[in-house]
Amino acid sequence: MVIKFCAIFFLFFTNIFSQDVKDFSYSTSTEFIKQKKKFPFIKIVFPKKDTLLVESKDVIYFESNDKKLYLDIFEFKHEELKPAVLLIHGGGWKSGNKSMLTPLAQSIAQKGYNCFTIEYTLSTEAIYPKSVDDVLEAINHIKSNALKYNIDTLKIAIVGCSSGGQMASLIGTKYFDKVNAIVNIDGILAFHHPQSKEGTLAEEWLGGTYDEKPDIWQDASALNHVSKKTPPILFINSQYERFHAGRDQMIEQLNNYNIYSKIQTIKNSPHTFWLFDPWFEETSNYIVQFLNKQFK
Repeated sequence: MVIKFCAIFFLFFTNIFSQDVKDFSYSTSTEFIKQKKKFPFIKIVFPKKDTLLVESKDVIYFESNDKKLYLDIFEFKHEELKPAVLLIHGGGWKSGNKSMLTPLAQSIAQKGYNCFTIEYTLSTEAIYPKSVDDVLEAINHIKSNALKYNIDTLKIAIVGCSSGGQMASLIGTKYFDKVNAIVNIDGILAFHHPQSKEGTLAEEWLGGTYDEKPDIWQDASALNHVSKKTPPILFINSQYERFHAGRDQMIEQLNNYNIYSKIQTIKNSPHTFWLFDPWFEETSNYIVQFLNKQFK
């Protein structure tokens, strides 16, 4: 019990100091404490070293006069070019950090992919679309260094969790030429929608309420950017409808364009199921199956 507590304590402070963010409310450890009340059997999935992978931490992908942004790389050891998978963490656009997705990146990379977990500017520092622009910079960096990172630039997938899933879907639809596949893990597709319950966190990121900034709220909604060029998309969802806002309408549009989509539901789970056992492996398997279908 003491060992487990120390591990969680260590992870909490690792998450806090791994990036320069001001809001520490969302981390794997704080989420564990929150969700364990309802799901007492859950276990944190910790990072694991694997001899099949080469890991590079805190690689600068963007630098300006006053800021540097970093990504972590998880490369599968093999000479042939591999698909690239970018992972975007959640946290209501204002909290969380890239290290939270290290276990998921490792798990996907072990199946023959090169994965990149992305740091981006949080809403406590800058409002929309700065964080989206950051991820676009990361994509450009990865493509510009394709030989160095040993990736196939025609096989780029973007994976996001919660608010990161919202961002991944927005990038995949609005900037369809940047990626070739999308995985949305419990991220909304429309902000102003009957199923959506977005409030203060969305307002902070989008720079105001819907009444104040209706055009911004609409522009930030992936549902409004679906076209015949939208990449295939996988939805991995919990049972909570608020995180599905716009999904069914998007699928209708995708079907009209004959674009592949699939829903996988993780039943009887917390919203943040991808962080914990017993749902972690199921989530990873769904992602890899989808990526294999698109790229292999």
